[in-house]
Amino acid sequence: MSTVTTPKFRVSYPAVFKARKNDLNGKEEYGLVALFPKDADLSVLKAAAQEAIIKKWGADKTKWPTNRRNPFRDQKEKEKDGKLPLGHEEGAIFINLKNQQRPGVVDQNLQPILEEQNFYSGCWARASVNAFAYDQKGNRGVSFSLINIQKISDGDPLGGRTKPEDDFTPIKMEGGAAPSTTDDMFD
Repeated sequence: MSTVTTPKFRVSYPAVFKARKNDLNGKEEYGLVALFPKDADLSVLKAAAQEAIIKKWGADKTKWPTNRRNPFRDQKEKEKDGKLPLGHEEGAIFINLKNQQRPGVVDQNLQPILEEQNFYSGCWARASVNAFAYDQKGNRGVSFSLINIQKISDGDPLGGRTKPEDDFTPIKMEGGAAPSTTDDMFD
């Protein structure tokens, strides 16, 4: 399968600097969830997925497993208690991208991103991926292997930790001085 480049997506749940254990197969994997906008053209990815299916099960669609898993999933699936997580929208597609090998991560100018805080849940990116079909332990379907990532732009962080300057306002102390001990604060 040849490598294809995804359209622009919003990054969610990135694990591209440190691998995470996959609970289904027990292996350490790098990855992220790609949140595509509703108007994203996914035709290149769909063609790659179909090519992977044909390579695995042949061109005769009657021989394709009917219970195969689709990698293109509606972001609404992530809804909990009637609310979608930040950055998700009903009717838009998400894809899980994973690999046991660490992907390369670069910025808009192709400079390596080395600091984890510079690639975060909420930034915008595109990725090079390979589609593959699988048939393991009764699970059949198509998935995408994450090869490399290019951060395109910053975006509002999706959940997670807030910045301290966003949580607090400056405090003015009486007389302009801070208490000398914590005991002074409670007198």
